[in-house]
Amino acid sequence: MTTAPTPPHPRPRAARPGPGGRHRPPLLTGSMTLLVLLLALLGPLAAPHSPTAHLAAPFQQPDGQFLLGTDVLGRDVLSRLLGGGRAFVLTALAGTAAAGTVGLAAGVLAAMVSRRLGDLLVRCVDALAVLPALLVVLVLAAGFPGSDAALIAAVALATAPFSTRVLRAAADTVLSSGYVEAALARGDTRRAVLRHDVLPNIAGPALMDTALRLVASLHLTATAGFLGLGPAGAAPDWGRMVSENAPGATLAVTPFLAPALLLVLLSVCVGLLAGRLADTVGRGAA
Repeated sequence: MTTAPTPPHPRPRAARPGPGGRHRPPLLTGSMTLLVLLLALLGPLAAPHSPTAHLAAPFQQPDGQFLLGTDVLGRDVLSRLLGGGRAFVLTALAGTAAAGTVGLAAGVLAAMVSRRLGDLLVRCVDALAVLPALLVVLVLAAGFPGSDAALIAAVALATAPFSTRVLRAAADTVLSSGYVEAALARGDTRRAVLRHDVLPNIAGPALMDTALRLVASLHLTATAGFLGLGPAGAAPDWGRMVSENAPGATLAVTPFLAPALLLVLLSVCVGLLAGRLADTVGRGAA
C-alpha cells in the first residue's frame, strides 16, 4: 500500500512590521524636517517687521507686538528668526551640492584611471582631510568676510575628501564586476561603461553620502554663523542669533533659545533621515 507523498511545507512569509515597526516610514521626522525647511525658506515673506530695525528696548519680554520679544539690540526676534534661516539652509545645501559634485567626480576618476594615478589623486585629496574642518572654514570665511561663496567653498572643501573615498570604493566595486569586464571585452568604450554601468550603480551610495554630508554642512554652517562668519552686516542668521543673545539669556531666554532649538531640530531630523537612508541603501545592496 503506497502512501501519498507529503506535500512540502510552504515557506513561511516574513511578517510585515505593524504600524509601530521599525520599517515604518519616518513620517514624523520627515514632517518636522519639511516644516523647518519651509520656515527657513519662506519665513522672510511672513516676517512682521524688518529684521534689522531697532524697534524697542533690548531683551524686551514677549508681548502682543513682539511675540518672541526683542534681542540684544531691540530688534524683533520673530522677524529675525523668520529671516535668518534662508541663508543658513541655502548655504548648507550649496556646500553639500559642491562637495557631492567634487567627491563624485574625483572618486569616479580615481577608480577609472590606473591604480597608481588613482592612489595619487586620493592622496592629494587626503591632504585636505588632514586639516580640521573648522580650521578650513575659519581661514576661508575670515579671509573673505561676509562672502557666501567663500563659506560654501569652505564647507565643500571640508567635506568633499570623505565623499571621494566613499565613491571611489563604490566605483571600484562596480568596475571589478563581471558584467563591466564583459562590456569592456566586447568593445564598449570607457565612457559608455561610465554612463551605463558605473553611474547608475553608485547612485544609491552617492545619495546616502550626500545626505550624510548635509548633516556635516549644517553643523559647519551653524558654527560659522555662531562665530560671526556668516552673512555680512546686521543680516539675520540663526547661528549668529545664538551667539549674540547668549549673554542676555538670563534677561530673556527666547532670543537665544528659539534659534538654538531650530538648529538642533533641523540637524537631528536630517541626521535621522540620513541614517534611515543609509539603512535602506544597505539593505538594497545586500
